[in-house]
Amino acid sequence: MKLRIGFLQQHNTANRRQNIERLADGIANLAERGAQLVVLQELHNTLYFCQVEDVNNFDLAEPIPGPSTKIYAELARRYQVVIVTSLFERRAAGLYHNTAVVIEKDGTIAGRYRKMHIPDDPAYYEKFYFTPGDLGFHPISTSVGCLGVMVCWDQWYPEAARLMALQGAEILIYPTAIGYATEDTPEEQQRQRRAWQTVMRGHAVANGLPVVAVNRVGHEPDPSQQTAGIQFWGTSFVCGPQGEIIYEASDDDEESIIVEMDMDRGEQVRRWWPFLRDRRIDEYSEITKRYID
Repeated sequence: MKLRIGFLQQHNTANRRQNIERLADGIANLAERGAQLVVLQELHNTLYFCQVEDVNNFDLAEPIPGPSTKIYAELARRYQVVIVTSLFERRAAGLYHNTAVVIEKDGTIAGRYRKMHIPDDPAYYEKFYFTPGDLGFHPISTSVGCLGVMVCWDQWYPEAARLMALQGAEILIYPTAIGYATEDTPEEQQRQRRAWQTVMRGHAVANGLPVVAVNRVGHEPDPSQQTAGIQFWGTSFVCGPQGEIIYEASDDDEESIIVEMDMDRGEQVRRWWPFLRDRRIDEYSEITKRYID
């Protein structure tokens, strides 16, 4: 089966309505060009507000289903595409999640994934905002395949990708918001960017699955002015089940891309490299420990 995967690598502004309008235009354009699946970047409706700890930012959160799922459901239904969104979920007062919602092409919610690994680093104060996910690592079945959707920081964890693969995921998808720390040297910045890509390509190889990672791009200032803000490094990419790069986006510009993926190829790759067959599941019990002293 050939799957036409579209993604939007965009910059964001403080104008939420404008961000959504631009995304809607981009989704429409991708659908008109033949996309069957559209993947959006992490927290795509707004600026990356986690650069500061500000309780007023909780006003950006919304219920699911809610206003945004209604907007993207209408787009999915109108253009007959499956859409992977990334939203700031208000579950209850004082309880919020970083949540990916998959919208089926008929406008229904196919499933959701709440980000499991939550970072807490300078300019990425996500633990202030997001409760760790409680839905586990479970792929979402759609009309275009079984999608192993995770979010950003999850992409560094091979255990997460493996659990998705073991439950029948046919592709791994990572909406993302990551960029350079301005105090790092250019050499260190590039090491980090390539490490980010390399680890996900490793998940593709280890599990015999394609990977799609969609990052935002452009500079977003730090409202507190304690740092010089984040220069998001773009480089959204699609790779095949052997980690081969099929498409890599610019590190400094917006892009609207469609990649055709042979979804049957992973079956053959897994026959050549039967990693799942040779796993020593009888010897892995200690993997659940924080550290082995």
